[in-house]
Amino acid sequence: MDTPGASPQADNSSVAPLADTDAKVYRRRWIILGVLITSLMAIVLDNTVLNVALKTIAEPTVGLGASQSQLEWAINSYTLVFAGLLFTFGVVGDRIGRKRMLMVGLAAFGLFSLVTAYSHSPDQLVWARAAMGLAAAAVMPQTLSIISNVFDPAERPRAIGIWAVAVGIGIAIGPIVGGLLLAHFWWGSVFLINVPFCAASVAAIALLVPESKNPNPGRIDFVGVLASIAGLVLLVYGIIQGGEKGSWIHLDVLGPALAGLAILAFFVWYEARIRYPSLDVRLFRDARLSSAIGALSLVFFGMMGALFFLSFYLQSVRGYIPLKAGTFSLAFAVAQMLTAPRSPALVRRFGAKSVVASGLLLVTAALVSYQLLNVVTPIWVLAAAFFVQGAGMGLVMPPATEAVMSVVPRERAGAGSALTNTARQVSGALGVAVLGSILAQAYRSQLGPHVSSLPAPVRDAATSSITASQAVAAKLGPAGRDLAAFADTSFVHAMHLTTLISAAITLLGALVVMRWMPGRAAAGAARQVTAADGAASQAEAAGQATAAGASAPAPARQAVPMNEALPVNEALPANGPVPASQAAPAKETVE
Repeated sequence: MDTPGASPQADNSSVAPLADTDAKVYRRRWIILGVLITSLMAIVLDNTVLNVALKTIAEPTVGLGASQSQLEWAINSYTLVFAGLLFTFGVVGDRIGRKRMLMVGLAAFGLFSLVTAYSHSPDQLVWARAAMGLAAAAVMPQTLSIISNVFDPAERPRAIGIWAVAVGIGIAIGPIVGGLLLAHFWWGSVFLINVPFCAASVAAIALLVPESKNPNPGRIDFVGVLASIAGLVLLVYGIIQGGEKGSWIHLDVLGPALAGLAILAFFVWYEARIRYPSLDVRLFRDARLSSAIGALSLVFFGMMGALFFLSFYLQSVRGYIPLKAGTFSLAFAVAQMLTAPRSPALVRRFGAKSVVASGLLLVTAALVSYQLLNVVTPIWVLAAAFFVQGAGMGLVMPPATEAVMSVVPRERAGAGSALTNTARQVSGALGVAVLGSILAQAYRSQLGPHVSSLPAPVRDAATSSITASQAVAAKLGPAGRDLAAFADTSFVHAMHLTTLISAAITLLGALVVMRWMPGRAAAGAARQVTAADGAASQAEAAGQATAAGASAPAPARQAVPMNEALPVNEALPANGPVPASQAAPAKETVE
């Protein structure tokens, strides 16, 4: 196993990614990126398209009558399976071929989307979503792995920036797509839309994307995979139970949560001691990687939790139809389109630490501004908050993702890709579980005194969620108007509390970055050491070649760290020579 720390980074920066890629693949690299983004769009859309359909699915007449905890599981069953299998499918892709794994995953995702669309109960929906998460895990790590193998270090930040923009846009337009579909079709259409996306993507990948493999992919860590999924599911189950029962000090809450934490602790211990771990925890010794993962995790924790309850604010409190509620995410998408492509240039000028920390502070400010929202606040306030939040995300995702991919050696690109995606998915699932549970408990406490006169079964139903409260109020007729008004104000109060916690989480992310992410001075020192080592290696290789009677090889262009990447017009040549002393431990196979 590669030793984390300085050596993987050195290996990664000394390998010319296109040394074994033919010129034809290099010429169509941007077309390949477009195909990868298109294939990724169905996966990313699915992460947020469900949010706008939550209220419809919760309704017993036109939906499935799902409770709030069932809605949380509909989201988290997908993300937990997704996150738990990312590393496994990264290894499988390295072994059997990333293109092949990408095509199989997309075909399965389309099939399971079809099954999900025709679910007849909340339980069926939860299990079908888990199957979709399994297929998505086969897709996501392959995209960044292929990008890392097709693009050279100078162009890779730009390519990853475009990839991150696509992810952000997919997250943002998901509610709009969902709103359009719900305006004309039934709730299952938000999943059925994935089928043509997947079919078209499989065809395009078969024609255009090159195959690549790792000759030494390692073995699948079955114990680690099972431990990670079991630990996360138990932890999330305990958290969601806490919100549903209204108490965190309960055996049904503490038991699963503590068991989950114990299994996750075993997982970390076990992964640090095996040769082929599903999660190489030793990589976190590198401050650049660990701080970047911390930034991604904390920002997605706060963002996904906020998106979960903002859907209910727009539809239940403000009374907007799904399409109108979804259009507010346009501000988020536009902001990301403006900032994410410019983040590599900002990183070259100010350094990754300053850019990522600034993005996290913008997200924190946006979450704090949700305190201005109430039942009659001008809606442009929310649009402005979405714009600021999107701008912050655009500054965080590309440099943080590139920081991880630049640390992990090229032949282990699948592991790096899986690491960033696991961080996003696990933190997003925990954000929905933790913040959703806090919201449910705060809502129940705030509304409780106003429904004390109702019969116990009706009272319990009314305090379970705002959708249920409004359903009870509608059955009460004119007498239910006060209950509906109390439900709205109670939800806004609970939302204020939850967004403050979200803001504290993202502020913690900014502090983590400012404290541990290497600054420009540290990066410059590392670059000088790498340049000196590279010069010595080139001199040694030239001497050996001359002694053998061969002409000395042309020196390889020095790889550039993320915060000082070369402009695109100074990209490395497609088949630039690499001295033997700087070659990767195992040559990547690209067909």
